[in-house]
Amino acid sequence: MTRRVGFLVFDHVTLLDVSGPVDVLHNADRCYESVLLSPGGGPVITSSKITIATTAAADAGPIDTLVIPGADHLVEHRIEAALLEAARTLAETASRVASVCTGAFVLAELGLLDGRRATTHWRHARTLAQRYPRIDVVADALHISDGRYLTSAGVSAGIDMALALVEHDHGPDTARAVARELVVYLQRPGGQSQFSTALHTPPARTPALRTIIDAVHADPAADHSATTLAATVALSPRQITRLFHAELGTTPARWIERVRLDLAQQLILHGHTITAAARHSGLGSDESLRRAFARHLGLTPTDYKHRFTTTLTNRDT
Repeated sequence: MTRRVGFLVFDHVTLLDVSGPVDVLHNADRCYESVLLSPGGGPVITSSKITIATTAAADAGPIDTLVIPGADHLVEHRIEAALLEAARTLAETASRVASVCTGAFVLAELGLLDGRRATTHWRHARTLAQRYPRIDVVADALHISDGRYLTSAGVSAGIDMALALVEHDHGPDTARAVARELVVYLQRPGGQSQFSTALHTPPARTPALRTIIDAVHADPAADHSATTLAATVALSPRQITRLFHAELGTTPARWIERVRLDLAQQLILHGHTITAAARHSGLGSDESLRRAFARHLGLTPTDYKHRFTTTLTNRDT
């Protein structure tokens, strides 16, 4: 049985959000028919300035799966009514509804993700959670399935989600064959936080927390124990913990570890040894660095170094 998959696109859509999943489905032994739809039909200009032809959503006919790709303007501006209406109409009859990257904001605006777990690009996960508090946003996931709704992280994670769809529909052997053909992981190791190169912390509302955040960012490797932080802002350790929970949703120790890990990632990318990265970031030992990498990124420092320091497999020495 061939499943019909509709991709609802629009001007300035991210091209890889569309082409990546389409190629996965195309390589699944003719098990899928992908159709490009738009609210009004006709040509659509992608963010890469490449024009693609589309069919009007109203003329789509039956589709099994609806996929809504992303674009930056879905976060930055009000989503167009025509796009929302087309998505609502197509979602009503589709067996499954999926989003790639910031396409999750379309589903969220329609209320389709309320009470569900969902993800989006790591850079916009906090915005999704704040703007739509009824969604359980999982910031580090590459893709999530909750009922008939699927959401995926930034851009290339649409490929991961499409492979998961193929595996669900036709089994791991078919999905593995597609992954081999496209030379990608069937299941990519780690979450999307491994691709973030900077820790994004919202502006602190209280002067004391701003002082602490600035001090830690200025010198992550310094002594930032509970006692030291308390003395810095003339508050008790318990009061500081309450501030972190209220404004950042975490503990001081966990937040400081994440800042130090972010610095360690940058040091490794700039050629420092793992031992030096551990020492200069404030994480201390190789073992502490290894545990932090495993806890937050789901991979080892060595794997991270090999994966992100170069695209070259052979280098002149």
